[in-house]
Amino acid sequence: MSAARQPRQRRPRQKRSLTAQLASVVLGFEAIIVFLGGLVIFGLKVLPAGIPDWVGIVAGTVVAVVMVATAGFVHKPAGIATGWVLQAIVALSAFLVPAMLLIALIFGGMWAYATIQGPRIEARTRAAAPEGEAQ
Repeated sequence: MSAARQPRQRRPRQKRSLTAQLASVVLGFEAIIVFLGGLVIFGLKVLPAGIPDWVGIVAGTVVAVVMVATAGFVHKPAGIATGWVLQAIVALSAFLVPAMLLIALIFGGMWAYATIQGPRIEARTRAAAPEGEAQ
């Protein structure tokens, strides 16, 4: 072994787009709320008859973990699509627990804003930037 070992050079991280930043923040906070919602569903036993109470906590945990995982790859088109699927799952959960509709509306609106307005804001920023300046 050599006594003077040189540290490896790290690759510079690629700058994330505004859309990816906004989308990952929305999914991160929504994951917390969905997990807590699952705990509330479990604790208050508000699921319809025939569905065991533990399903609320398990479903909330699974959806929250998938949201956190999706937040890591929202810079890819598949990440944005997965985020839309997760928004639909949260909205569909309102059929079992109507209070989940409030979460779906709030975070669905923020998700839509992040994924629709984000690219528009980025395009406007690129158009307004001076010619030689890199964004």
